Amino acid sequence: MPDDLSATGRDLRAYTDELRPKHPVIRNVAGEWVLLRHADVVAAALDHERFSSRVSRYLQVPNGFDGEEHTRYREVIERHLGHDALEPFIPVFESVAAQLMAELPRGSVLDAVSDIGAVFAVRAQCEWLGWPAELEPRLLEWMAENHAATRSGDHAWMVNVAEQFDKIILSVILPRRATEGNAPDDVTTRLCHEVVDGRLLTETELVSILRNWTGGDLGSIELCVGVLVAHVAQQPELAERLRTASDNEVEAVIDEVLRLDDPFVSNRRITTCPVQIGGQDIPSGARVKLNWTSANRDEAVFDNNRFDPERNAAANLVYGIGKHVCPGRLLATWELRIALQALLASVQTIKLAPDQQPEREVAPVGGYHRVPVIFL
Repeated sequence: MPDDLSATGRDLRAYTDELRPKHPVIRNVAGEWVLLRHADVVAAALDHERFSSRVSRYLQVPNGFDGEEHTRYREVIERHLGHDALEPFIPVFESVAAQLMAELPRGSVLDAVSDIGAVFAVRAQCEWLGWPAELEPRLLEWMAENHAATRSGDHAWMVNVAEQFDKIILSVILPRRATEGNAPDDVTTRLCHEVVDGRLLTETELVSILRNWTGGDLGSIELCVGVLVAHVAQQPELAERLRTASDNEVEAVIDEVLRLDDPFVSNRRITTCPVQIGGQDIPSGARVKLNWTSANRDEAVFDNNRFDPERNAAANLVYGIGKHVCPGRLLATWELRIALQALLASVQTIKLAPDQQPEREVAPVGGYHRVPVIFL
């Protein structure tokens, strides 16, 4: 087994493609055991007893919890992320997407990641949560710095960026708590009134939940839009097909594109006892990384990665699997579909900018750093 490997500065998708056929498990320079094959990632994700989610030193609600504690908090989260709760926001997201696409200049080079993905993510999330539009520049600036800090591996910088985001969240929730009865009736206010174990959620818990909903999802939606636009720009026949496809068909294609190029790179676990997985003995208390990007490209599962939305759907791990599957899956699915449909309805042609190749992100970030495109 390769030991002390570093993905620093590498395109994670290409690097794990290189490693996976011969090495189902590797150990990286941080001492983490990284699972690369689909079967092992699924086995660990479903084994909640031996692979605990209590990994981070910071509070992570709910996916940093195990057992009944996770279940109690997850029920609160899902009240705001279920079909009935999100359905009223479909026309809101459609309006945001249509306005953004109408504003985009034609015939000049744009970056699908920062000019489209980031802006749509911020505007859609602010509308959903009831956050003021004035936060947009601050959130966009934070997203760019967060990617840069993550890419750098500088722990002090990453901590500082995280604290900056917590201050943004507090600027939204503290006035709502201080003006009981006069706060706007929106998702954030309703979350502030949620009760667990007979008490209101604490400020720390609220910050953790909203950090996950926004800090995590903003960057993920941004990167996913970059991947989707890069894909349709290089597959014009697919773009034409999607223009007249049903919502379900578009969502299936999106899931398959993201399976092939998954920006949701990994989640962590910690072993509660000695385990054997992928032919490797791993001790108790070891940190394990479930590499979704690699698992989603496992040649043995996905017929050498042939593009096939229908066939590959059942094994697709873009949003994870098991009790800790991403609670925002429906929100992300709808937002991405609506953004892509609005773009295809707004422009006739999407093509990569000549003489400017898309730039891949590097570990530990997935997807693209920049996708230069021209709309006609």
